[in-house]
Amino acid sequence: MQEIQQLIEREVKAGKTPSVQYYLFTKDEILEEFRYGLADVEKKTTVTADHSYNAYSVTKTFTALAILQLAERKILNLCDCVVDHLPNFPYGHTVTIRHLLNHTAGVPNPIPLSWIHLSNEHCSFNAAAFFKTIIDKYKKPKAKPGERFAYSNLGYIFLGQIIEKLTGKRYEDYINEFIIDKLSIDSSELGFETTVLSRQARGCHKRFSFTNLILGLFIDKRKYMDKAVGNWKPFKPFYVNGAPYGGLIGKPSAFVKYIQALLKSNCQLLSSQYTKLLFQEYKLNNGKKTGMCISWFKGELNGRTYFAHAGGGGGYYCEIRIYPEHNIGSVVFFNRTGMTDERFLDKVDASYFAEIESSTRADNLVYSL
Repeated sequence: MQEIQQLIEREVKAGKTPSVQYYLFTKDEILEEFRYGLADVEKKTTVTADHSYNAYSVTKTFTALAILQLAERKILNLCDCVVDHLPNFPYGHTVTIRHLLNHTAGVPNPIPLSWIHLSNEHCSFNAAAFFKTIIDKYKKPKAKPGERFAYSNLGYIFLGQIIEKLTGKRYEDYINEFIIDKLSIDSSELGFETTVLSRQARGCHKRFSFTNLILGLFIDKRKYMDKAVGNWKPFKPFYVNGAPYGGLIGKPSAFVKYIQALLKSNCQLLSSQYTKLLFQEYKLNNGKKTGMCISWFKGELNGRTYFAHAGGGGGYYCEIRIYPEHNIGSVVFFNRTGMTDERFLDKVDASYFAEIESSTRADNLVYSL
């Protein structure tokens, strides 16, 4: 696995990230884990397995799983119209919960959207009021339900509201109780509150970059960022405004446990029927495939089908992935800004599969001789 280690270290040595952590695993064991770099560029703290990262949009997979749990318990139906649960939903009476899950509801995705608040503002931050203002401003749907795929953070805010209304619990409390706690993951490993988590890797943005020029369109850099340290601008501690679409923070190893549970035939989070539904690719009204399942993207790496989700924003970027036919999963986390789905796991996972294939060919050759 020397090639994987070199790929990981190269990201730091080339100045692409302060730190990176990578795990490759089966449902029962960790096959490989690598980490390298600095969790805090100012204090020059070496990254360890105890450091946590913002997971951003990977949180959507937890939100979707929570919705499926409620469907399995007959508390809702995926074909329910959203207005049946949220009467003030502004994007039409035929949008279903399934449409929201698959990003085919036509709900807008306002960009730029003020997406964070400082940790010292968290107690006074009113998410409901914040998103009411956003929704009132962007009431017009972008398409008819099921007509086209269009990724929407705002759509997952409504899913969070449905969870709260039907369970009588805060969204964060439901995720903690019915997903995180069921996996025996400690609150210091994964959650929504930075105060109870283990040490957090400090998010950074590359100082001399094009994205640094446009970052001011998204946030007030003077408010949310500290002075530069070399080639990096560190962020001050913050929370994501929308917990259901991007609020989770945790150790990479906690996300390993989460995916390992989904790999198991006797998953303690969902029945096999609903786990299968989670990874069923959705089709538009015209029958065209979207590449989207219930919150998970479907892809292929050298002929191997996988399901994945990336999470990125100011200061952090991550990817999680499942190869169900091979019973393998992988995760990678960076404490630097990521704005798009970079598919970094294509590089490192491909190295693993190539090495396995090479080893298998060698074994077969020896056997034939």
